[in-house]
Amino acid sequence: MEREADRCVSCGLCLPACPTYQKIGSEADSPRGRIALIRGALKGEIPMNERFVHHIDLCLACRACESVCPNRVGYYSLLKSVRKPIAMHSGFLARRSRSVLLSLLAHPSMLERFGGALGAARKIVPKLDAMLPEKSASFPEGECFPAKGKEIGRVGLFLGCVARISDSQTLQAALRMLNALGYTVIVPRRQTCCGALHARYGEDQSALIEKNVSAFSGLDAVVGTSSACTAELGEFLPIRDISSFLVEARGWENVEFSPLEQKIAVHDPCSLRNALKAQDAPYALLRKIPGAEVAPLGGNSQCCGSAGSYFLSHPEMANALLDDKMEKVAAVAASVVATSNVGCAMSLRSRGVKVMHPVAILARQLKER
Repeated sequence: MEREADRCVSCGLCLPACPTYQKIGSEADSPRGRIALIRGALKGEIPMNERFVHHIDLCLACRACESVCPNRVGYYSLLKSVRKPIAMHSGFLARRSRSVLLSLLAHPSMLERFGGALGAARKIVPKLDAMLPEKSASFPEGECFPAKGKEIGRVGLFLGCVARISDSQTLQAALRMLNALGYTVIVPRRQTCCGALHARYGEDQSALIEKNVSAFSGLDAVVGTSSACTAELGEFLPIRDISSFLVEARGWENVEFSPLEQKIAVHDPCSLRNALKAQDAPYALLRKIPGAEVAPLGGNSQCCGSAGSYFLSHPEMANALLDDKMEKVAAVAASVVATSNVGCAMSLRSRGVKVMHPVAILARQLKER
């Protein structure tokens, strides 16, 4: 990792792309500043004390810096390299609370039991109710969902730990679209959390990785509906964002869509744009709907502030970034905002924005045959 850090030449091209640097203006809160801190820590020249942790932890891990870096420095890998030692130096209560949260995420059956409590909680916590989509039926039971008509392929569907209890609507939309095109969908019961939050908290991901790789082996393709999960899994598993897969899929001659005379503003999640490099796919997908006006949301290069659990640990910075995003939402005057990441969707909904996944919009307009 020291050699990777040394590849940064401190050119400063990352500074305009970094949300925290733009808000604070502190070199220590810029990508090159954090790389300098990480380099010093790895060489034993800088202690991983409270000040060090503050600057590292304030990073959103949006990876916008990687998109503009001429040397293609692996900033995210450097960031993850210091997460574990940082976690080891945290207090007992912090470690214990992380352990409980991550254990919950790693066990889907526990999460599904939690889903019932979530339904009750949204009735008494207005902010939580605002963050979640309109209630829909739970994702259907089963592991194999046959294609409609002649099968043209077998695709694995990654559910995700948060989406399976908070965004079943999108998962069902993905299933419906894949089946309609001619794909049999496999939903392995053995799949588990993608491990993104484990990485953020410096915890070991290896057991989760092995479980997911094993669960999805032997399939033609694997798709995910939440770009952050897909980006994390993509380091270990040949998985694709659902919109990206559908745009290149076969079987479009088998489907037809009802017109939608509305403006759809597309929000590009950082994980879709900077990690997966698949930001064009939702636009191409939504333009298959007759009459739909599809336009980018302004400021798409800047993070919305959700960033996994970041909005919980750093609410002041997260809200400042979300304020910027809300100005762009107001300016575009669209009927709905389409985003491909469940965390971004929850963040935008918390401010009263109507948000849907691109695939959910597409599936809603799908004509029955």
